[in-house]
Amino acid sequence: MAKGTVRYWAAAKAAAGVAEEPYDAGTLAEALATVRERHPGELVRVLQRCSFLVDGEPVGTREHETVRLADGGTVEVLPPFAGG
Repeated sequence: MAKGTVRYWAAAKAAAGVAEEPYDAGTLAEALATVRERHPGELVRVLQRCSFLVDGEPVGTREHETVRLADGGTVEVLPPFAGG
């Protein structure tokens, strides 16, 4: 298992009630499962609309079970937002 940080932005940050928290997981899917357990309710709904960066790289359409997490890495949770 890798240890790192999950960072929440905008609506995800509001729903989680924290800006960041640690992960202890081997894949993005495992990290997100832990996030859902910690924050049932609004954050679970927000996550359905989010995109993710792992160590600065977009996850895109890859299956979350295939995205490996690194020790000391960062998962960024990015809800859709407007602007330009």
